[in-house]
Formats: sequence, C-alpha cells, structure tokens
Amino acid sequence: QLVESGGGWVQAGGSLRLSCADSGRTFSGYAMGWFRQAPGREREYVASIGPSGSRLYYANSVKGRFTISRDNAKNTVYLQMNSLKPEDTAVYYCAATRYGTNWSKVEQYDVWGQGTQVTVSS
Repeated sequence: QLVESGGGWVQAGGSLRLSCADSGRTFSGYAMGWFRQAPGREREYVASIGPSGSRLYYANSVKGRFTISRDNAKNTVYLQMNSLKPEDTAVYYCAATRYGTNWSKVEQYDVWGQGTQVTVSS
C-alpha cells in the first residue's frame, strides 16, 4: 500500500515536499515513480528513482525544479518541488514497480497510491 502526503495550496514560485510511504512489500526492491494528472488530461510522468536511489530520471517539464529521493530505511520516497508554476497543478501519485528501466511509463507500474492534490496559484 502506498500513501501520499504533503500536497496543498501554494503560490507560484513556492515549494512543496511530497512524501509516499510504502508498506507491505520489500521497498528497497522496487523502483518508485511520481506521476500527476490534471483535470481532463492523461496521467503524466514526473520523476522516477531506482531501487538503490542511484538512478534518477525526470520529465523535461520539471527538470531543475523537482528532486526525487528515497529513504529505504523509512520505506518512503519524496518529491521536493521548487519554483512551482500554475501548470504544476494536478493530483500527484506515487507508484511502485519491479520491472523495466527508466520507469517513465504508466504501464510499467502495478501499485499506485491514492494521490494528493497540489494547487499552484498565480
């Protein structure tokens, strides 16, 4: 089970830190990803991190502003979001997978959290 937290409302230029706590699996054996979905749009990739935390990948739209990290001792993955823009407004989901590389596609993931809302006002 994946449980996200840390979403909320912030003005443009502000920061938020999302957390995703995992239970019920060997967390360190899974790659983790963050995705987001705005109203009327498909779910899109944001960032992913390999099982050990040494491999990091980002969507071009967030590169340089967002940072993904994980703490395997706490079974938690994080998404630090800086310089937020109104277009970052969406429900953010974390997901887990044991398969593939790069981990940028929705279909690679088989476990999803319930999502947390992030709203950025201009």
